[in-house]
Amino acid sequence: MKIGPIEVWPPVVLAPMAGITNAPFRVLCRQQGAGLFVSEMITTRALVERNPKTLRMIRFAGSERPRSIQLYGVDPATVGRAVRMVAEEGLADHVDLNFGCPVPKVTRRGGGSALPYKRHLLRRILREAVANAGALPVTMKMRKGIDDDHLTYLDAGRIAAEEGLAAIALHARTARQHYGGVADWEAIARLKEAVPEIPVLGNGDIWSAGDALRMVARTGCDGVVVGRGCLGRPWLFKDLENAFNGSPERVRPALGEVAETMARHAEGLTRVFDIERYAVADFRKHVGWYLKGFAVGSELRRELATAESLDQLRAGLARLEQDQPWPPNTDTPRGKSGERSRVLLPEGWLDDPWDCVVPEEAESDVSGG
Repeated sequence: MKIGPIEVWPPVVLAPMAGITNAPFRVLCRQQGAGLFVSEMITTRALVERNPKTLRMIRFAGSERPRSIQLYGVDPATVGRAVRMVAEEGLADHVDLNFGCPVPKVTRRGGGSALPYKRHLLRRILREAVANAGALPVTMKMRKGIDDDHLTYLDAGRIAAEEGLAAIALHARTARQHYGGVADWEAIARLKEAVPEIPVLGNGDIWSAGDALRMVARTGCDGVVVGRGCLGRPWLFKDLENAFNGSPERVRPALGEVAETMARHAEGLTRVFDIERYAVADFRKHVGWYLKGFAVGSELRRELATAESLDQLRAGLARLEQDQPWPPNTDTPRGKSGERSRVLLPEGWLDDPWDCVVPEEAESDVSGG
């Protein structure tokens, strides 16, 4: 698969996930298998204003090539300035644009998965991004639409192809579905039929390498985007590499190897947060994902999930049963799930799908989703 000048094999992309896909986690995934590994969502306003937190978030490890950054914005001019900054200052090798985030604080500003409903505004943003990207490829990630009554993915896909995007990724759920229900893989197939001229990547319900192969076979998509399936499980990318290369081999680490990976992950976060207790606190959310399916007592789980220092975390990890084998039946959903009763939108957002009005205070100055 080619994303502009970037050759990607296996055709696998790590989905941007707020609070997850920072440099330490991306490096762990890269060490397992090849692909394209995208940063957390970076707000364009915060980037052009050189917000210190945002500038820390766009740091890449020296081993990361190519470097992929995801940008979120609602105002075309601000998006254009941010993309130009990335290109001119060599901050990344690939720009992905976020039109898929379903969280209320994003959609109520008209951003993320709400934005493609405004077809002309979407086109203006994409045009500004491509015009300012220079040689960098620009891609976008989106959802099917706001809800089943307001589907936008086919129109958005055609606009993206017309404006020169290098690829499109579709999370085959609506914003209202959030992370609940079942991903509609048939929508991925319909999008591929609608825009055969550029790569289409499928996202949604890939919990194993076998799921990725089935998605490609069923939909004809050019590659896959993996999000929640790799939470606490960076070795999924080795499984994916093996699967796309025709090998049946799958990585099934014993608990000791999982514990070693957990320690490396937490240590890596200290270079992101600078203050150790902040890094360890951020790591706590990963504990349950890493230990999913393993027989670990509630007291030890609680100790690991409340550790306040690396020494406390290492002490708890040392108490794990190191030779306990990988548990069966763990290729199952991970992370948040559940649907929303409604999608929060700016007032009057659904009145006219063609207007280009940027909502007031649309541009957030906080990165990370």
